[in-house]
Amino acid sequence: MTTSGTSTTGIASARGDAELQTLFKEGFRRHAAGVAIITAMRDGVPYGFTATSVASLSAEPPRLTFNMALTSSSWPAIEAATHLGVHFLGVANQPLADRFARTRDRFDEHNWDLGPQGVPVLHGVRGWLVGLIEARIPFDNNAVIVARIVDGGASAADDATDPLLYHSGRYYLAGDLEYEI
Repeated sequence: MTTSGTSTTGIASARGDAELQTLFKEGFRRHAAGVAIITAMRDGVPYGFTATSVASLSAEPPRLTFNMALTSSSWPAIEAATHLGVHFLGVANQPLADRFARTRDRFDEHNWDLGPQGVPVLHGVRGWLVGLIEARIPFDNNAVIVARIVDGGASAADDATDPLLYHSGRYYLAGDLEYEI
């Protein structure tokens, strides 16, 4: 908690907003994140976007969370939907991640099917979950979304597909460590 420019550690900060924004961006450029695509339907039209903010919220009941900008072209679909899809991407899905991050032409007749609860489910991903939206929490020009998992599936070839990571503005392949956790 911060009050009057002093953090809970007792260290005063005289940094301005612009400097804090730069520090924030630099900090998160150093944080690798898994890449996912979020999908939803609105008026019979599929919507989706690439996300790196997907996180587990609870195991019992199974819930996840992610963040998105209220200015996103997909926000009206997420705002109106009861259910959404979360697709976990592998290295082979990098072109799909780029397509959903950089273009408006995201869906074609070959890359998805209508899945459980009327959610668009993408083909060839490592795994997917369908979530019932339980909360949309607006915060400034963003929103935190909480969804309870109601369905899902995994690729049969999961072991053969490495997860896609995003770090410092680029995609990466995860490397093995000498030990397992």
